[in-house]
Amino acid sequence: MAEGLLTGVGLGPEAMASERTVSVAEEVPASLEKADCKASEVREFTAEFLEKVLEPSGWRAIWHTNVFEVLVEITDVDFSALKAVVRLAEPYVCESEVNTFTLECVKELLDLKECRLPLQELWVVFDDSGVFDQTALAIEHVRFFYQHIWRSWDEEEEDEYDYFVRCVEPRLRLHYDILEDRVPSGLITDYHNLLSQCEESYRKFLNLRSSLSNCNSDSEQENISMVEGLKLYSEIEQLKQKLKLIENPLLRYVFGYQKNSNIQAKGARPNGQKVTHVVSSTMMTGLLRSLLRDKLCEGPWKDEMEIQFHSDPLAAINACYEGDTVIICPGHYVVHGTFSIADSIELEGYGLPDDIVIEKRGKGDTFVDCTGVDIKISCIKFVQHDAVEGILIIHHGKTTLENCVLQCETTGVTVRTSAEFLMKNSDLYGAKGAGIEIYPGSKCSLIDNGIHHCKEGILIKDFLDEHYDIPRISMVNNIIHNNEGYGVVLVKPTIFSDLQENIQDETEENKALKLQASGEADATERVDLEELIECAAGKMELPARADLSEQAQGNCEIVNELVAASTQKGQMKKKRLSDLGITQADDNLMSQEMFVAIVGNQFKWNGKGSFGTFLF
Repeated sequence: MAEGLLTGVGLGPEAMASERTVSVAEEVPASLEKADCKASEVREFTAEFLEKVLEPSGWRAIWHTNVFEVLVEITDVDFSALKAVVRLAEPYVCESEVNTFTLECVKELLDLKECRLPLQELWVVFDDSGVFDQTALAIEHVRFFYQHIWRSWDEEEEDEYDYFVRCVEPRLRLHYDILEDRVPSGLITDYHNLLSQCEESYRKFLNLRSSLSNCNSDSEQENISMVEGLKLYSEIEQLKQKLKLIENPLLRYVFGYQKNSNIQAKGARPNGQKVTHVVSSTMMTGLLRSLLRDKLCEGPWKDEMEIQFHSDPLAAINACYEGDTVIICPGHYVVHGTFSIADSIELEGYGLPDDIVIEKRGKGDTFVDCTGVDIKISCIKFVQHDAVEGILIIHHGKTTLENCVLQCETTGVTVRTSAEFLMKNSDLYGAKGAGIEIYPGSKCSLIDNGIHHCKEGILIKDFLDEHYDIPRISMVNNIIHNNEGYGVVLVKPTIFSDLQENIQDETEENKALKLQASGEADATERVDLEELIECAAGKMELPARADLSEQAQGNCEIVNELVAASTQKGQMKKKRLSDLGITQADDNLMSQEMFVAIVGNQFKWNGKGSFGTFLF
């Protein structure tokens, strides 16, 4: 009945959902931006809004619950309570999922509710006159707000005149980012799980607080309940902070979504044999002869080699075991799934990167997901479309990328904690986020690459927390240019900037590094600094002094900031150990272990400069 009734009156579920999306996007933010309010005033604010646009009586609606749908008539509206006074419409129309739910049951339920129903449970029936269009739209606004924006704990938070800016706006943005597939599916699941956990904990907290008010003072039960209440309160605050981190688009981007990959490695085949997988849309005799000459029979083989042929790169990767090799022949391949690589394999293109193009289409998350111990990828161009997450994520293990082209859609490469990434002679561009994101505790080596036309070139995540390890970063002879923001960005807490000003016990070596990296140093001093940093890199030839003077400015700026940050982390660690009565032998070790080499990089035409910091 309900489906037919809704359709008949022009408000089917899909139609209503579509209209709700459009109307809320256009009307809700505009109406709320005109006058912000306190969280405690939201109900009053909403009631005033409804009084202006809602017809107080004379309209019909469907009373919609999870069990039944009943046609009712509205006789009055209690605006302050956001409820409508209703009566059953004649003739009686009802549809229920329970066969035993009769007219008498509906009447009894209405009597229990005193014929007063929440406006959120009412769906206005279409009327040809158009008199009730504003009523229907207003109720849609209320329903949307209380379903997607309002939180039951909002009134107990800071009661300031910034509720829209602080709560409504970020939650509204997140809602539409989810609708438009801008948020990773795993993060959406995490957000909804956190929301459910917080709602459940808050209900327990309210029940416990209510029970405390009925207990005798100083009783043992009250003391136990107070301890439980404090634990619940702390748990709720932690959950709310996690929710805010996801709701804020800037923090969501900066801190990223740390997905735990559930890919399981297959290991070696039971017979210990390794297989070479050849991918080609069509296999011609000439191509086969070339493969045999260049790849398949290039050396003396003691054992026979098993070769498997595929037309789809994704199928070839899914068929791999530890130690297998995938050779992709020239062609343009379109895939709709994720390359989940959990074993140590080699994925190589047979030819130049522009001749071996793998394009990912369709809504989805990561393009290439790596968890193998030692993965090698070479001579392939990856093209990403309609993406939510980055083009390549290394969760753990080592991944080597050589002679590749990455045409990104969102973030480029993400190097997670404990992962190792080596990128050589490759080109990365088009990321709407950072070209490369480097997490604490990771190892990242970038040699002879181009990183350009991204929002930021390289983003180094905050590593100053005591639980984080310092990343090890090598940047040698890269060209980082034409990025919207900075070439390299370091994320760190605001408190760090305050602490940094109070550093008085710096070592003489770090002072020398800072002095040489400053803009007052001449070209000769910059050469000395380059040589100092370069010592771990070894056999590199320095370019002409005039060219180095221009190139070294960005390198020195990065070194200066990273040395200062790692030194500060070392001092913070030393202070924590000192408080525990433990002395640290080497004060200078922390500041030197962050980088192996930062030398010879060129920074050109980046919108905000070669290096910057993001304070949070």
